[in-house]
Amino acid sequence: MKSHKVDFELDIPLPALRSDLDLPVISDLRELFLQNRPMIDTRAPVEFAQGSFPGAENLPLLSDDEREQIGICYKQKGHDSAVKLGARLIDEASKQARVARWAQFMQAHPNALLFCFRGGMRSRVSQQWLYEETGIACPRVEGGYKAMRRFLIGIIEDYAAKPDAVVLGGRTGSGKTVLLKRLASHIDLEGRANHRGSAFGPTATPQPRQINFENQLAIDLLQQQEAGREKLVFEDEGPNIGSVRTPLPLYNRLQQAPLVVMRVSDEERENNSLKEYIADSHADFMRTYGEQDGFERFADYLLDSIDKIRKRLGGDRHQQMRALMESAIEMHRASGEIDAYRPIIRSLLLDYYDPMYDYQISKKRQRVVFEGNADEVYEFLRGGQASAIAPLQAPGQ
Repeated sequence: MKSHKVDFELDIPLPALRSDLDLPVISDLRELFLQNRPMIDTRAPVEFAQGSFPGAENLPLLSDDEREQIGICYKQKGHDSAVKLGARLIDEASKQARVARWAQFMQAHPNALLFCFRGGMRSRVSQQWLYEETGIACPRVEGGYKAMRRFLIGIIEDYAAKPDAVVLGGRTGSGKTVLLKRLASHIDLEGRANHRGSAFGPTATPQPRQINFENQLAIDLLQQQEAGREKLVFEDEGPNIGSVRTPLPLYNRLQQAPLVVMRVSDEERENNSLKEYIADSHADFMRTYGEQDGFERFADYLLDSIDKIRKRLGGDRHQQMRALMESAIEMHRASGEIDAYRPIIRSLLLDYYDPMYDYQISKKRQRVVFEGNADEVYEFLRGGQASAIAPLQAPGQ
C-alpha cells in the first residue's frame, strides 16, 4: 500500500496547457469568502483530508496514488517523464469521468470556483478540461489553497492584534452559549469546534479538523468585520476545545480581554445542564443515528465522559457516580424519564466544576468589568455599554 506522504512544493507536472485560452482567475480573496462561494477542491483526497474551506467539495484531478506516482517520477526522472506518466494514468475515460463530476457541481452551483494547492497546474488543467468539454468557464483561485489559507490566518492575527474582544464568563450550566447566540456581535468558538468545552462536551458528530476550525473562525471574524461589528463577545474558554485549539494569538488576546460574568442560581444551572447535556444531547444522537443505535451511543457518551474525570473524582467517588449514571441511563431507556440524572448533575456542578471555576476566576478578578444575571448581562452587552469598555492592559505590559 502506498503511503501518500510525498509532499510537493512544486505543482505536479501535467499535460501542456493551451496558451490561447483566457479563463477567469479570482484574486480578491476577501470578497470570495464574504460571498461564501462554493468551491471545487482539485487537490488529492489526502490533501483535502488535512483541511479545506467551508463550501469546498473534493473533486480531485488526481487520486492519491496518481499524485504520488507522478510526484516520485518527477523527482527521480524529471518533468518530461512525469508528464508522460500523467498522460498514461489519466486516460480518456477517467478524464471524462472527472470532467462530468466538475460539470455536475457547476450546474448545481453556478457561482462556484476551483483551486489546487498553489493555483498552478492542477487547477489550470482542471479549468481547461472543463471548458473544452462543456464550455463552462469556472474561475480558478490565484495562488490556490496556499494563498487562501495564508489570507485567513492573517485575518485571525490581525484581529488578535486589536483590543476589541469581550469575554463572557460564568459557572458551568449558566447558559452562556444560549445568551451568546442572542447577540449579533459574537463568535461561537464552541459551536465552530462542535464541542461544549468540557469532559461532557462531545456531540453526536465529529469535531472539525484543526485547519477547518481555524478557516471557519477566520471567515466568521471577516464577516463580523464586514458588518461593522468591532467589539465581539467570546465565551470564556481554555486553550483547547475538545480536540481543537483556539489559535494562539487569539487565545492570548482573550486572556487579556475585559470579562463579563453571568451569575445564575444553582437550580437554574441544574435545569440548563439537564436540558443541554441530557435532553438535547439525547435528541442529537437519536436524530443522527436512529433510535436504537442513537441511544446506545448516547449512553456511551455519558459513561465515557464520567470516565474522563475519574482521576479528579477519585476512585471511590468515580465508582459511585458511574453507578448512578448507569442507573439513570437504564431508567431513561425504560421510561423516557430523565430526572434521575439530576442528582448526578447537581453533584458535578457543585462538587466538581464549581471549585475549578472558583480557582480560575480568582486569577481573572482584575479583568471583571460587569457582573449580573442573564438579563442584566444581555442588556449590558447588547445595549452598547460593552463597546465603551476600555481595553485592559495585560499584567506585565
